[in-house]
Amino acid sequence: TTEPIAIVGIGCRFPGGADSPEAFWALLRDGVDAIEEVPADRWDVNAYYDPDPDAPGKMNTRWGAFLPHIDRFDAAFFGIAPREAMAMATTQRLLLAVRWEALERAGVAPTSLAGSRTGVFVGISTTDYAQRQQRHADLDQVDAYTGTGSSSSVAAGRLSYVLGLQGPSMAIDTACSSALVAVHLACQSLRAGESQL
Repeated sequence: TTEPIAIVGIGCRFPGGADSPEAFWALLRDGVDAIEEVPADRWDVNAYYDPDPDAPGKMNTRWGAFLPHIDRFDAAFFGIAPREAMAMATTQRLLLAVRWEALERAGVAPTSLAGSRTGVFVGISTTDYAQRQQRHADLDQVDAYTGTGSSSSVAAGRLSYVLGLQGPSMAIDTACSSALVAVHLACQSLRAGESQL
C-alpha cells in the first residue's frame, strides 16, 4: 500500500496535431494556439454559423479545437468488423488507438496481457455520437452494434475485451472530473491488489 504509483506509458490525441506526449509538450511549451476555424471536412460552418448568439439552431462561432484525421481507424487491426466499426463512437476508436500506443510506449506487448489482472478505468462523459445517431436515425441502419458502439459503459469493456484483460473494467462519468476520478480509482485498485497494471 505504500509503493509509489508510476505512469509507465502514455498515448494521446490533442488538437493542434499533438498525437504524442512529446508533441503535446511542445504545443504547451511553445504556447501554440490549437483553435482553428471549423475544417470543411467536418461540417459546413456557413450553414450553422450566425453571429447572433440568440439565433435558433445556429452557433455564434466559426472556431473550435479539432483532432486531425479523426476518420482514420484500422478496425481490422483490433479485430473489429467493418459494420461494427461504423457504429462505434469516435471516443471508442480513439481509446483503442491511444491505449495501444500507451502500452507500446511502456514497453509492454499488448498481446502479453491476456488473462492478466490489468484494470481499465476510463474517464468518459459525453455521448455526442449517440445523440447524433438518434437525431438522424435511419431505422434501417439500427442493428446490434448501435447500442454498443455509442455507449460509454461499453468503452471500458471493449478495451478489456480486445486484450483479454481480467482486472476491473469501468467507465467513470463525473462530468469535468471524469479523468481525475478514473486515475484515483485506478490507483486504489492497484493499492488494493485488484489490479497488477
